[in-house]
Amino acid sequence: MLETLTGEPVLLGLAALAAFAVAVIALKIAVKIAVRVGIVAAIVLAGLYTAGITDLSFLPFF
Repeated sequence: MLETLTGEPVLLGLAALAAFAVAVIALKIAVKIAVRVGIVAAIVLAGLYTAGITDLSFLPFF
């Protein structure tokens, strides 16, 4: 059991590299989604403001 955890350094290095690559890709995807959600929220709020709906008390967080 301990041998599998302390396997060859090359395999451990490859596993660490794969974990790092997965984390970087997940972070890129999360940033893209956050930017898109922010843009959509800004457009919706601008539309509400243009329509004259400035009282947002109907929303649970205002």
